[in-house]
Amino acid sequence: MKKDIIKPVAVLVCICFVVTALLAYINSVTAPIIKAADEKAAAQARMEVLSDADDFELMNVKKLPECVTEIYKAKNGAGYVFMLTVKGYGGDMKLICGINSDGEIEQTKTLSHSETSGLGSKTAEDSYRKQYSGKSEKTVDEVDAVSGATISSNAYIKAVKDAFKAYDMVKGAK
Repeated sequence: MKKDIIKPVAVLVCICFVVTALLAYINSVTAPIIKAADEKAAAQARMEVLSDADDFELMNVKKLPECVTEIYKAKNGAGYVFMLTVKGYGGDMKLICGINSDGEIEQTKTLSHSETSGLGSKTAEDSYRKQYSGKSEKTVDEVDAVSGATISSNAYIKAVKDAFKAYDMVKGAK
């Protein structure tokens, strides 16, 4: 009876070991490629939201506002780009916001979200996000929320307001 159980278990263990080894190998080969593609997409998004910038440097800032995950300073002084993560209705929304040296938003963009299709997902559409262009810290509240998607709209505005808080922290920093 024991012999009948040992052989199938040994075969399954061997199969699991081989599959695990193959997955680990594939991951080690593809991880650098995926990382490079992600970095290229992030660099492209930074240039998109702050088009006058020539290049960016990551700033090391302590005690960032809640939604701000990273700050990039344009090397030519064109402004700053803020990487933002905020909790929307369906989960985390990852945004990017470019604020020029005059303290106005050049552009915002949704990098990823899991908002409800047809409602909260409208915050990622051009018609919504273009409302932010040219807004300053004082005028950002003039943006119209998406009808039926109050949580998503409020989350987006909260993230942008946190970008302005971070902007106030770093503007003029060397």
